[in-house]
Amino acid sequence: MKRLFNRLLPKSWRSAVVTIPVVRLHGTIMPGGGQFRPSLSLASTAGLLEKLFSFDAPAVAISINSPGGSPVQSRLIFRRIRDLASEKNKKVLVFVEDVAASGGYMIAVAGDEIFADPSSIVGSIGVVSASFGFPELLKKIGVERRVHTAGQNKAVLDPFKPEKKEDVERLKALQLEVHETFIDLVKDRRGSKLKDDPDLFTGLFWTAKKGLELGLVDALGDMRSVLKSRFGPKTQLKLITAPRGLFGRFGLFGSSFSAPDIAAAAASGVIDAAEERALWARFGL
Repeated sequence: MKRLFNRLLPKSWRSAVVTIPVVRLHGTIMPGGGQFRPSLSLASTAGLLEKLFSFDAPAVAISINSPGGSPVQSRLIFRRIRDLASEKNKKVLVFVEDVAASGGYMIAVAGDEIFADPSSIVGSIGVVSASFGFPELLKKIGVERRVHTAGQNKAVLDPFKPEKKEDVERLKALQLEVHETFIDLVKDRRGSKLKDDPDLFTGLFWTAKKGLELGLVDALGDMRSVLKSRFGPKTQLKLITAPRGLFGRFGLFGSSFSAPDIAAAAASGVIDAAEERALWARFGL
């Protein structure tokens, strides 16, 4: 209502204060997620992004702090940001905090401009697949594994069987296709800003200070300083957040969880937490 009233006033009477809406995309990028395991995905961010672009503002700001994760979810979030920017004719300013690497950087290039702290980590334009192998474990504890499939390749890369060369080669071929999609996306968005460096698309990552030289970011700076410099000292930042229940994120009195639900979530959460911890740890965080 306040914004509508302000627009109806003569231009000379309007408030000089500019409000820039802000969304924080922080965390690992994974499909699913929930109250016990929040993560970044199209499902978890779509509502926030729609609200972000609904504001009457000259630009929108997105804060990113992510070590990556699912390449599919990363690209879906990237695509949604660009689609909304085109529909609403809005400029997108991205600000990197600790890290925007791998899938996190894929989302970052949705920005028309990328800013980062000199010590932020950026890059890691590559694809990785990690797992564990336990081919001798079941034998030692006296357990027989039984897997029955229709289709000779339905049980490839089974962690309880020795790796097969042909299975690894098949996985690497898939990774190369995903990597090419990532490279094409970065080249399309960053274009001539990118320096001709042989290490650029090898999966290496750098501080934003070096990333500036390579063309991975546009400038060094923090969100508040950059926005006030660009839109005036009276510029205000409006943080867009997901709606919370009366009793907080977990809705203690608004949702019911059975003991099996909680136990299953906890068990799954241990594995997910280990994977998430490994993603952050790659960048010293």
